[in-house]
Amino acid sequence: MAKSLFNKNISPACAYCVHGHISEYTNEVFCLKRGVTEPTDSCRKFKYDVLKRTPNRIIADKDFKPEDFEL
Repeated sequence: MAKSLFNKNISPACAYCVHGHISEYTNEVFCLKRGVTEPTDSCRKFKYDVLKRTPNRIIADKDFKPEDFEL
């Protein structure tokens, strides 16, 4: 089953923290609390921002049968 965006067990990372802002030009995060950090870093001030996280894509099976589309 896919993880929910609102899951309480998400591992902290600066890439989707309220205090971090992702750089447009490099693979770094500008944190208001710690300065420039890596996207996978985290600290005690981590606060999850749902809108910054992009969930993994779910790959659907390509093996459809006519029975799958019947009501």
